[in-house]
Amino acid sequence: MIVMKFGGTSVQDSEAIDRLCSIVRSKLDRQPVVVLSAISKATDTLINCANLAAAGELAKANEDIENLKTRHIEISTGLVEDETSLSELIQKLTIYFSEITDLLKGVSLLSELSPKSHVKIVSYGELMSTLITSCAMKERGINSLLLDSREFIITDNNVLKGEPNISEITLRTQNTLSASIQNGFVPVIQGFIASSMDGTPTVLGRGGSDYTASLVGMALNAEEIQIWTDVDGMLTADPGKVTGTRIISKISFEEAAEITYFGAKVLHPMTIQPAVEKNIPVWIKNSRSPETEGTIILNYVSDNEKEVKSISCKENITVMNIFSMRMLNSYGYLRKIFEVFDRHKTSVDLITTSEVNVSVTLDNNEYLEDIKSELSEFAKVNVEKDKSLVCVVGSNIRNTKGIAAKIFGVLSDYNITMISLGSSLINISFVVDKDKLKDVLQKLHDTFFK
Repeated sequence: MIVMKFGGTSVQDSEAIDRLCSIVRSKLDRQPVVVLSAISKATDTLINCANLAAAGELAKANEDIENLKTRHIEISTGLVEDETSLSELIQKLTIYFSEITDLLKGVSLLSELSPKSHVKIVSYGELMSTLITSCAMKERGINSLLLDSREFIITDNNVLKGEPNISEITLRTQNTLSASIQNGFVPVIQGFIASSMDGTPTVLGRGGSDYTASLVGMALNAEEIQIWTDVDGMLTADPGKVTGTRIISKISFEEAAEITYFGAKVLHPMTIQPAVEKNIPVWIKNSRSPETEGTIILNYVSDNEKEVKSISCKENITVMNIFSMRMLNSYGYLRKIFEVFDRHKTSVDLITTSEVNVSVTLDNNEYLEDIKSELSEFAKVNVEKDKSLVCVVGSNIRNTKGIAAKIFGVLSDYNITMISLGSSLINISFVVDKDKLKDVLQKLHDTFFK
């Protein structure tokens, strides 16, 4: 049994869904479970409409929802030829959009978008994409079975970013899906959406469709998990910033986690964990080019590989430097600093310290001024914006002599700060000026991948 997750660009129009059906048909002998995202940009539209309604712009929200409805109906019409099936499909879509309109009206009347209302509204994206795709599969002779993920993907009560209840997910997923798979059905389920134990709708957070696929794969002891997207696999660098990038054919879970955390958008970082626990391989494949081999992520990859697998980055970061002589020979000072970040629910990426200085990088500036103000009560705080974080990743870094000299030798013309060399066995990270990022990435890529 395999789990096949298709992202938004893989269901963005009728042609994309038709390709998806062909891909699924080619894997029927492997008993696939299909996990879908909302069609491309649908989630963004639903979120924006919810915010518009809360801001008193209900007419604009309804206009955008009507355009989204037209798009879904056009996709349906391009996929389903049987008049009865198409009529039933459009009727169900119309009901969904009527429910969305009612929810937006309620948000507008209250002038408030509660977390629960937010979740209810955004959940329709996945509900509609799976409805359309399941119908398209049936018309193409695939014995699809549309199921509701909220019946078996169970989380805690954090509605906007639910923490999965692994034991409950395992039990319910096996009870709900196993018999259907054995009976020859192809389950089609929603990514991203879930529910709490009491049935309250929740979501796994943005990018959570990958997470759903991994949780289902873990629960069913899948042979492998396939993430179908619009790129050929994980690459040696961001092709939007670097020329000459290559597909990484094989990579370890540990390396993939680092690469995805530090900027690569091809995979949701949380996807890795459930797969690691069950040692399930994860494939990254291109739905527009299914014959391309893609990237396989494994629990272990031989160290006889290249010293560097990929060069990742976070383009927009802020550096905060915290200086105080009171740090000298004192204990508990770091705790005092990081308690401030904890109170403001702000995580840090890179940390460097000296006797009297702590520097951190942030990619979320929502509470920056509040954090700075609170830290300034006991330290001197300096903030540097327009910075970027570069991360050189590879499991062989730990065993490669002179790797730091090789990296920084080719970057001698650039101002490099906050070098983190020993905090991880598989990456070397540092900060550069944002306007020099592309030059830095290209030089490093040319050095390690020529």
